[in-house]
Amino acid sequence: MCAAGRTQLYLTTNGFAGFYSKTPLEDIKAENNQVFAVVDVPKKSLAFSMLLNAFVFPKELMQEHFNENYVESDKYPKATFTGAFTDDVDLSKGQETTVHVNGTLTLHGVSKPVTTTATLHLTGGVLTGTAIFQLVPGDFNIAIPGLVKDKIASKIDVHITVNCKPRNK
Repeated sequence: MCAAGRTQLYLTTNGFAGFYSKTPLEDIKAENNQVFAVVDVPKKSLAFSMLLNAFVFPKELMQEHFNENYVESDKYPKATFTGAFTDDVDLSKGQETTVHVNGTLTLHGVSKPVTTTATLHLTGGVLTGTAIFQLVPGDFNIAIPGLVKDKIASKIDVHITVNCKPRNK
């Protein structure tokens, strides 16, 4: 359990989500620094939400294709994750703790289970959480046209980092 005092609900509106695709033909990266996250330590629950059109790409054309052709951000504006971690966490020790996370990711109108590990660390009252996992675009009905199939990895690496501040209940 959390032994970090009375404040055990943490949130942010400027978390980070990035995804990366590396192939011999092209590297693709996009980053979003407008991720909403809430972590309820005693309940071992967490939730994330982000607007897909907030992802920024190094090339404007990539960003346009991502929003219009792949995730269809006008039709499916958000990606969300709700889940829980299964391990007990004692944040009072100031150590990084690895937890197992199970939840549901909703993207492009499709909800799929996601299981991964994450790290939690409390420093100066700020709860930092990080996770890395992979997703397959086809699992979320995101079609990759044959013309660019070799330029987009079959599994996309997703990185999440949030620095959540306490919120008193």
